[in-house]
Amino acid sequence: MRIPQSILAAVLASAVSAFGAVSADQAARLGQDLTPLGAERAGNAAGTIPAWTGGITQAPAGYTPGMHHPDPFAGEAPLYTITAANLDQYRDKLTAGAIALLKAYADYKLPVYPSHRTASVPARVYDATKVNATHANLVRDGAAVEGAIGGIPFPLPQNGMEAMWNHLLRFRGTIAERQVAQAAPTRGGNYTLVNFDEEFLFNYYLEGMTPEKLGNTVFYFKQEVKSPPRLAGSILLVRETIDQVKEPRNAWVYNPGQRRVRRAPNIAYDNPGTASDGMRTSDQLDMFNGALDRYTWELVGKKEMIVPYNSYKLHSDKLKYSDILKPLHINQDLTRYELHRVWVVEAKLKPGTSHIYPRRTFYIDEDSWQVLAVDQYDSHGQLWRVSEAHCINYYEVPALWSTLEVHTDLVAGRYLAFCLTNEGPPYDFSIKRTVSDYDNPDNLRRKGLR
Repeated sequence: MRIPQSILAAVLASAVSAFGAVSADQAARLGQDLTPLGAERAGNAAGTIPAWTGGITQAPAGYTPGMHHPDPFAGEAPLYTITAANLDQYRDKLTAGAIALLKAYADYKLPVYPSHRTASVPARVYDATKVNATHANLVRDGAAVEGAIGGIPFPLPQNGMEAMWNHLLRFRGTIAERQVAQAAPTRGGNYTLVNFDEEFLFNYYLEGMTPEKLGNTVFYFKQEVKSPPRLAGSILLVRETIDQVKEPRNAWVYNPGQRRVRRAPNIAYDNPGTASDGMRTSDQLDMFNGALDRYTWELVGKKEMIVPYNSYKLHSDKLKYSDILKPLHINQDLTRYELHRVWVVEAKLKPGTSHIYPRRTFYIDEDSWQVLAVDQYDSHGQLWRVSEAHCINYYEVPALWSTLEVHTDLVAGRYLAFCLTNEGPPYDFSIKRTVSDYDNPDNLRRKGLR
């Protein structure tokens, strides 16, 4: 694994000072030899990773918002397919999790396609990122960020915490609603769909927002369980704070049986994710969310790796959930993997703290700062769970975000699939919401009683 020499030199030059804001000369590289979000603009020497030329900036002909996003690469065939029989040929480009899955399941495969650097965001996010580069700083031992707004805070990351903050504060639109399904199939393939209606309002990305006006609320998240009947009506509201040492995450839950709204302090860290059958922790939603304080975070470097990317086939409304959800793992014929450069971050549990994952390895897309894959280890140092985010560029925003998250438990021989939208509407980035729709937890009770 390697950190590019140009970035390594910048890191060493700043080693005597606090991590955070870089010099104006370093920030001037953004939009030049680096992309506006800090990735290497050039392709690789082998020509297997292309140069970034702006990503997807307009939708394919015939697309209108509200449609499932058509696959701009539908005519492509895999360059090669990795199986257990040939994995040694590609081992140095595979995550530990991908190797384990190929060894665990005889029919598991990774179809690898030509690489396309499709990630893009609005111009205002690029502009804000350049400002953040010289103004943003980690504070409170990295548990919080100051001086950043409306863009990636650390486009030239100097440590693992900065890279993880880039994931936490990456652009996913400003306001969004998604009606998604979740399934945790048994080893035999049986499952019950859990359907959610979720909303996000990213304060951090509201136009006209400043660090001073932001206060300590980075985003709001609301999740309502719609089915099955035994779970329906439960509503979760989260107010995410940017400084979780000063003020931990605020969360409330409406219980339809009690018709009461209660504080929910356990919606964090390794507490079980909603209706996940114990297959996902709270901080695994969106691949990682929440406070960074329980781990040390090492920026291992950047590496070319085969990761899920441009997963438009999995996103298609021509598919039924039953086409995707199979025993032991999802239908890998529907997946798409590409060679991309990713930042590798190693997280290790601090002494005196607790989490069911003492060690985690994160693989972060250099173009979008989306975590694409995670390897999670148990207390014996054995690989336990493997997570992948299958992402697309949502043309109408634009933003690269997951269309399906898959969390596989190698010990249990089961997996959790989350964010399925094939049989329903795609994410909706056009809804109208304001902070007042989320800042009063009592609204949960009124909504639940409708």
